[in-house]
Amino acid sequence: MTDTPAPPPPTLRLTIDTAALADNWRALDALSRPGRAGAAVKADCYGLGIEHCVPALLDAGCEQFFVAHWSEVADLLAFVPPQQVAVLHGANTAEEAAYAKATGVIPVINSLHQARVWSEAGGGTCHLMIDTGINRLGVAPAELSDPAIQQLDVEVLMSHLSSAEENTPANAEQLATFRAAMPLVAHRATSFANSAGIALGADFHCDLTRPGLALYGGVPTPDLAGHIRQVAFPQAAIIHIHDLSAGETVGYNREFTASSPMRVGTVSIGYADGFLRSWGAKGYLTRQGRKLRLLGKVSMDMVVVDLADAPGAMIGDWLDVPYHLPEAAQHSGLSQYELLTALGNRFARITSADCANNAASAKPNAAQH
Repeated sequence: MTDTPAPPPPTLRLTIDTAALADNWRALDALSRPGRAGAAVKADCYGLGIEHCVPALLDAGCEQFFVAHWSEVADLLAFVPPQQVAVLHGANTAEEAAYAKATGVIPVINSLHQARVWSEAGGGTCHLMIDTGINRLGVAPAELSDPAIQQLDVEVLMSHLSSAEENTPANAEQLATFRAAMPLVAHRATSFANSAGIALGADFHCDLTRPGLALYGGVPTPDLAGHIRQVAFPQAAIIHIHDLSAGETVGYNREFTASSPMRVGTVSIGYADGFLRSWGAKGYLTRQGRKLRLLGKVSMDMVVVDLADAPGAMIGDWLDVPYHLPEAAQHSGLSQYELLTALGNRFARITSADCANNAASAKPNAAQH
């Protein structure tokens, strides 16, 4: 029996600028004063990869990490001590509570039911979410006097803003509700602001902020625009080049018709890679800074681009996917969150440090000159 050979190089790659990620955390941490910034690393660091992002966040100084699902814990514990990990969805079952106890990670208690489940499992340190108006997860302020809540050992008392990226009275109303609730439960620290909430000012920072989107290059509010660097840089390879005659059409439903002879390229990217049909004719890819418009519909695994502004393009050349998130959201109609988390697993994920190391190793040794 012969060994299976290694697969050929992928035709999709995603470069993660870990230096930019670290800078984003430092900027958000500085903006979080008098508190400190943690990091939401749920959804595999918003699609970019825990193994790439978490070490950079640790090196930058981050100490508190938040995931949503219990299934995300094991991968994170390869890098982070359990007492620095919190699970936002909390413990709804005895099995989840037992897993928290066994691993040492901290559940966020979101209801009277979860409080009872946690206590029945033996209790211990937890965080407590108060619902101040988002009506998603969290204990209602009126429930805080319940014995199930009063017996909890609460490390961080937290809530979540519903409209942090908007200039709305709801933000101040939620803050007032949260402040009124603080004396009702013994706790050692407080947390309220997400990425956009950090930009609302010191009143919202409490002891710990929980940025997510902005860490990875998202700009949820213009107030953060000057502080956040792009982190994700997707690229896709040209896999076919051909010439169209006037009158020929491209793609499903023959949506594009060539008005004159033209050279086009088929590019290896589609739905499963997060490049959804909503990009359509509004979108483009770039080569050496020049925009190459999309022709026809995005399909399952491919798009077609006009190569008029890339006369030297060849099969195998990499094209850049425009992923400055605020602009990409406008072009695609997708939210910045969706753009990140929809990036599929066919991308070979590499870091900017990997690129630098590869470039250095490719240079001739000075002794050879």
